[in-house]
Amino acid sequence: MSTMNLVLMGLPGAGKGTQAQLIVKDFDIPHISTGDIFRAAIKNQTPMGVEAKKFIDKGELVPDEVTNGIVQERLAQNDTKDGFMLDGFPRNLVQADALNAMLVDSDRQLDAVINIHVRPEVLVERLSGRFICRNCGATYHRLYNPTKVEGTCDVCGGHDFYQRDDDKPETVKNRLDVNIKLNTPLIDFYKKQGVLYTIDGEQDIDKVYQAVKEVLTNL
Repeated sequence: MSTMNLVLMGLPGAGKGTQAQLIVKDFDIPHISTGDIFRAAIKNQTPMGVEAKKFIDKGELVPDEVTNGIVQERLAQNDTKDGFMLDGFPRNLVQADALNAMLVDSDRQLDAVINIHVRPEVLVERLSGRFICRNCGATYHRLYNPTKVEGTCDVCGGHDFYQRDDDKPETVKNRLDVNIKLNTPLIDFYKKQGVLYTIDGEQDIDKVYQAVKEVLTNL
């Protein structure tokens, strides 16, 4: 099998995590999520991990060069020689340029950027649909897991529900706006490079994956 180097993109709620699991199962490449490699680098006290921890402990954003360094350390590991899937990196054009340079240095190239596209208004519905019974803490979702009787908790029969602050539509919308601002230049960047594949993320999960799999099989 030829190697396959991927970047997975998608806004919060687009279903990226699910697709990542399915890709890894079928194509047997490591899923490199920036959250995971940050935690691992800090735990293993790699040079870049030690650097990153200084910023995280102060509650500051980790600068691009440190993030790039952590990704570079991870891509130098042996399990990536037949391919990898990056998730959560690059987050901006500085990081995208750094990734290109890393790949050129190690005589590799990016084969595909898979962008799971879902319209922002659909994402707001998906992400802000969660509500919780104030009495017993049972969790529901307006779209995916509503109460059997409207306004009544299935578990305790209570009628008082609330939403966590980070599930409220305005909070969700702000989070999406920030991510859209970051993603838009990246999407243009990869489109110009001819490696961008946009997948309709509003279909059923298995249909989304069929579309992803088709792209990857044809690479």
